[in-house]
Amino acid sequence: MSLVVDAGPLVTLALPDDPQIQQVEEVLANERGPIVIPAQITAEVDYLLRERVGITARRAFLADLANGRFQIYCPDMADYELIQHCNQQYTDLDIGLSDLTIIATAHRLRTSRLLTFDQRHFRTVKPIGGGSFTILPADR
Repeated sequence: MSLVVDAGPLVTLALPDDPQIQQVEEVLANERGPIVIPAQITAEVDYLLRERVGITARRAFLADLANGRFQIYCPDMADYELIQHCNQQYTDLDIGLSDLTIIATAHRLRTSRLLTFDQRHFRTVKPIGGGSFTILPADR
């Protein structure tokens, strides 16, 4: 089963003093299925690394993408319909496009497993197919 990855844990990988880096590294090292990043998240990570960490970290992330460390999911028109539906369903949460794309990507990949620090949104929002998200590293 795939693991869909949010921006926060990927930025953490570039911060050796971050208290959550070991947890993120363990989740990724123990993952048996595909590790998938929605395309929108790659742009967010690129921006955050450039602004908060530096060009070396940004270049390392781009190398990881080019070398296939992660699979990239590019949403199509049907995904944007799902995104719009979720946005309307959870208007009170004011969820951004990145998080909405994670929800749609998880649905398309038939997974509820997320690597994210955003418990506020993903504990409230339900997967499109029902149930609840498994949020790693918190739910380990």
